[in-house]
Amino acid sequence: MKKILLFLLFIWGITAQAQEFKRNIEPRTFVPKGQWIVGSSVSYSEHNEQNYQFLIVDGFNSDGYTFKVSPMFCYALKDNLAAGGRFSYGRTLTKLDGVTLNLDDDTNFDVNDLYQLKHSYSVISILRNYINIGTSKRFALFAETRLEMGGSQSKVVTKNGGKLSGTYSTTADFGLGVAPGIVAFINNYTAVEVSVGVLGLDFSKVKQTTDQVYVGERSSSSANFKINLFSIGLGIAFYL
Repeated sequence: MKKILLFLLFIWGITAQAQEFKRNIEPRTFVPKGQWIVGSSVSYSEHNEQNYQFLIVDGFNSDGYTFKVSPMFCYALKDNLAAGGRFSYGRTLTKLDGVTLNLDDDTNFDVNDLYQLKHSYSVISILRNYINIGTSKRFALFAETRLEMGGSQSKVVTKNGGKLSGTYSTTADFGLGVAPGIVAFINNYTAVEVSVGVLGLDFSKVKQTTDQVYVGERSSSSANFKINLFSIGLGIAFYL
């Protein structure tokens, strides 16, 4: 019993000393109350493969593109705290003329004449907390909480021996996530922002109709607690 009391007194003494310690970090205003933040990110990429070969892939002939635009606006409700929204639209087109998968000497698969077009869209509510880096007025960190609702429409057309087959799909998505980032001012009003998703809950439901006859549905959910390299965002913002 005596040892337990001595141990508790020791812990209490350490806690009391820790409570007396102060880092003297003074909060500074990086984004003042009443400031508007508007910006956008745009990305575009193309691909073209002619008789491309890689591992088990042989005779890969394809071309296509991906386009995405995401405008954003926020309003600072108070110092270093802003709320707003973001809209995202994306379009993806892929044309596959032919590809062969060689699993071994006796097993291979051929895919020819495939066409895919997909439109995706989402509306995102965001809440941003800014954290200044020391006394810098040019650089700051931020944590962005996102509530996302969206969907997509896609169609896939294949041709096999002169026979066409088509699949039309619609998707409904819902997500909640957190994306930390960094903002760097180029001048007094223009800044470059980089963010990456590290935490998220996602729910998705897909409905497919093939050849206007066969109907199928699929639901999925996931929780991510790691860096998502596919959610890296780079954009320009104007602080007005």
